[in-house]
Amino acid sequence: MTAQYEHADPLLTDKEGCAILGIAKPTWWRWVRDGIIPKPVKLGSLSRWPRSEILAVIENAKAARKAAA
Repeated sequence: MTAQYEHADPLLTDKEGCAILGIAKPTWWRWVRDGIIPKPVKLGSLSRWPRSEILAVIENAKAARKAAA
């Protein structure tokens, strides 16, 4: 791997994103539709999400929890 890509934000599949969030694919796609998860980056017919955006979903949920307390 070249140095310029060492710290690149990897693109994840819906399956990989589901594993991080601990949800099923139908929930994943409902959350995409509802705007909880950002729309994918399209590479031809492929849908991918930057890992940083999936981790941001978790951080946003944590912030919302703190704000509600």
